[in-house]
Amino acid sequence: MEKAILALENGYFFYGWSFSSPVRETGGEVIFNTSMTGYQEILTDPSYKGQIVVMTASEIGNYGINEEDSQSDRVWVNGFVVKDVPNVYSNYRAVESLKSYLEKNNVLGIFGVDTRAVVRILREKGVMKGYIGVGDISPVEAVKKARSIPDISELNLVAEVSKPSVYRWTQKSWKWPKGYEEQTEFHYKVAVLDYGVKRDILRLLADRNLELICFPYNASAEEVLSINPDGIFLSNGPGDPATLTYQIKQIQKLIASEKPIFGICLGHQLLSWAFGSRTYKLEFGHHGGNHPVKNLKTGKVEITAQNHNYATDETKLPQDVEITHINLNDNTIEGMRHKNYPVFSIQHHPEAAPGPHDSFYIFDEFYNLIKECKK
Repeated sequence: MEKAILALENGYFFYGWSFSSPVRETGGEVIFNTSMTGYQEILTDPSYKGQIVVMTASEIGNYGINEEDSQSDRVWVNGFVVKDVPNVYSNYRAVESLKSYLEKNNVLGIFGVDTRAVVRILREKGVMKGYIGVGDISPVEAVKKARSIPDISELNLVAEVSKPSVYRWTQKSWKWPKGYEEQTEFHYKVAVLDYGVKRDILRLLADRNLELICFPYNASAEEVLSINPDGIFLSNGPGDPATLTYQIKQIQKLIASEKPIFGICLGHQLLSWAFGSRTYKLEFGHHGGNHPVKNLKTGKVEITAQNHNYATDETKLPQDVEITHINLNDNTIEGMRHKNYPVFSIQHHPEAAPGPHDSFYIFDEFYNLIKECKK
């Protein structure tokens, strides 16, 4: 345990202690997450690539790390900042501590930071670049390093998190007491565009008897359509959707094929561009498991998990696209559906289950849309 510093590009800095050497420094876009639990899922969500995550809950790590809840095969966050890390973890599924898990994944974590103060700055000033260093580093040097970090919009983060080749997914959701089982009965074939897809999304799709063929982020529309899928899924992922011009063009071709298409998070944002709209960067983003979203068709309010810095520009959305969900905190678009094509999307993460099952119906809607189109 060594002294560490978190510095923001606007000059603010905070002292703490490192709890995951041997990594000595890191940088990235600093965001905060309001979830009380689920830190393992957050750490392994590829959408956090390029970011330093500040947790608002006062204690993180108390139930350890297990072998089943990871959303990918590694930790993707650039850095992890918490107020306090307990010395002892306790859970019947836990196999190691948060400290050892971060060390194993070469991710720098620090604790003892006044995370509420960090959050207030980010809420007032917006997300910004930051730097974490371990050892005797002056605030002036740390701030200088924070300012030298490339902006997240300059990075092709999707290329770093997407699987490089085509693969098949059959694992279903975790069930007590058997754990994960394989899906063996398939009703329809779905092509998944993997921009950094979370495992629980794939599992919920597999639960619905969908055969999932996953393609890398740079697959062409022709490659995707060559398997003659019954439906197409556009996954979550990191970074600025405006930089993914090739992917937007491919999605436009997929829309023209009139195949049923469903997008989540980055997939939703890419559909915004493909429809002819734009996205803009939120001041401090939506990151947490307590965001109220209203379904405009049913009038029901869903408690959702969210992780995104960009939102769809409603003023540029064409008339043939209908808004289906809105965020009740700031009225940003949380869901939309095309009126002429079988295409719809959701901005939040229905698979993360903060409600806990408020939004699972969205996966059923995708299945039913495929079924209807097949008729």
